[in-house]
Amino acid sequence: MNRFWRVFAGTATLTILALLVFGLFNLQAIEDWLRLRNYTPPAAIAAIARADTMTDDAKHIFYVTHPDLINEADAFRQACPSFEQTIVLGCYHTGFSSAIYIYNVQDARLNGVVEVTAAHEVLHAAYDRLSQDDKNRINGLLNDFYSDDLRDRRVLETIDTYKQTEPDELLNEMHSIFATEVGSLTPELESYYQRYFSNRSAVVAFANQYADEFASRIAKIKDFERRLVDLKQRIDKEEAALSSQLEQLEADRRRLDSLRASGQVDEYNAAVPAFNAAVNDYNDGVVELRADIAEYNRLVAAHNALAAELSSLYDSLDTSLAPQTAN
Repeated sequence: MNRFWRVFAGTATLTILALLVFGLFNLQAIEDWLRLRNYTPPAAIAAIARADTMTDDAKHIFYVTHPDLINEADAFRQACPSFEQTIVLGCYHTGFSSAIYIYNVQDARLNGVVEVTAAHEVLHAAYDRLSQDDKNRINGLLNDFYSDDLRDRRVLETIDTYKQTEPDELLNEMHSIFATEVGSLTPELESYYQRYFSNRSAVVAFANQYADEFASRIAKIKDFERRLVDLKQRIDKEEAALSSQLEQLEADRRRLDSLRASGQVDEYNAAVPAFNAAVNDYNDGVVELRADIAEYNRLVAAHNALAAELSSLYDSLDTSLAPQTAN
């Protein structure tokens, strides 16, 4: 009997050790199972995953974080605090209680920003799960693409910003940005990102869609500004020319009045046609000046309306809160 219990105890010990070893090497899988066992993604979250063409692996990572779509800016900023005065539309928190929070931008002109933000944050979670060997390999591919192939000025400027604000997270950010905002990557990177998106171009199309809302307005505003500068210079020249013409007309009128007053009728009559022609030229110039001023005012109004639209777009993305003082 004692021998039986010794064998049983030994077997139980080995079983427990085996379970511990299994748990140690499968900790992530166990954590995922615990977080997903009673989880059903809300319809809006599942719709985002479909729109982003997330693979089963990507959806698994996405749903493990219990992603939350937040409507209110202050509630979102509490979930995603940032010390940078920049636009923040999503965040990923690591650890056992990993979480993704997404600001629910509801401006119809910015359709797609939620999908891109979700894809961006999922890729942060995916990067967090890479083995060190995989991470080293992917980091090399990201650095090579950045150094040799990246031409998109907007993306380059974004990377430069991260160099200043989050240098330690630069490769992590590249990992998310390149996949969601760059249309053409190296074959190696394209193959890698197929783990997460069956049609990565759909995500990039979302990014281009809302980026164009800003870019098109900015380009039009710059065009208005160039036209306004040119038109202002023209108006200034017209006003200067008309001022000179008016001085000459007043001098000519005084001369005509003097000729008539002194009885020099023939000279007076001979000078009248030229004077009248000069008056007509002056009046035509006034009409042209008024038309240019009206056009200038129209352009100013159009410029200001477009600037207001652009400002409202930025406002739709503004999740900032007033700084809070420590207690």
